Amino acid sequence: MSTTSEKLQKVLARAGLGSRREMETAISDGRVKVNGQVATLGDRIEARDKVTFDDRPVTLRGAEETSRRVIMYNKPEGELCTRKDPEGRRTVFERLPRLKGERWIAIGRLDINTSGLLLFTTDGELANRLMHPSTQIEREYAVRVMGEVSKENVVAMVDGVMLEDGPARFTDVQEFGGEGINTWFHVVIMEGRNREVRRLWESQGLTVSRLKRVRYGNIFLDKRAKAGEWTELTQDEIDDLSTMAGLTPRKVPELTPDEKNRWSRDKNKRRPVQAMRKPKTPRKH
Repeated sequence: MSTTSEKLQKVLARAGLGSRREMETAISDGRVKVNGQVATLGDRIEARDKVTFDDRPVTLRGAEETSRRVIMYNKPEGELCTRKDPEGRRTVFERLPRLKGERWIAIGRLDINTSGLLLFTTDGELANRLMHPSTQIEREYAVRVMGEVSKENVVAMVDGVMLEDGPARFTDVQEFGGEGINTWFHVVIMEGRNREVRRLWESQGLTVSRLKRVRYGNIFLDKRAKAGEWTELTQDEIDDLSTMAGLTPRKVPELTPDEKNRWSRDKNKRRPVQAMRKPKTPRKH
């Protein structure tokens, strides 16, 4: 790390302990200490400071020392974007390859009933920039809508609608086929607010029956990852994301033999979700 001070939550995120928002919560909850003293939100630290997280020492890294791996995960419906669920429901983190000394940080979230593309990285700064509203990154969704969609509905959603948490709009809406009351559309939005896509359609008296994210920036969901599976992005794809986030591209570290074995085992172990389907009703004899 350089000799200039930095915000504590930024350094913790860069160390791979979670997103900046998660680290802010951890600091507020008293889980972080600096030089033996419980930290407070707003603290700044330098390279010589000793930091612990849940009483475990944190290795402080400079920006150039942080590994920048990114994986694409195809989230099925029914999984939560949280590390642990008190009710014991399945989470997206259960299916990801295990890391040593780092953590996967989710770039954005999808609600439990939304499927599709989720990106995870080991670089907290990359995650923060890609999620920040000022970066203005396109998110594209495939949406199945119940109800008759008029031209006026589409124009209203592109022009902008006032929701309870402020104005919202789609930058693009394209019809993709379907019959009757179940028509598929592709929509593009520049933010990641809670249930924003669904709420925009609901503002027009229409209900979303299926929602799937198919693109985040320049990364498209493709056949490399079926439902419930992940794949590591290529160097070129990660470089494009880095450039989009205003960061200098960095070489992705090669997996060690131990990591390769572990990731391979994890990939083979984590099959697409079968348990989410309802069990067949036994036939009566």
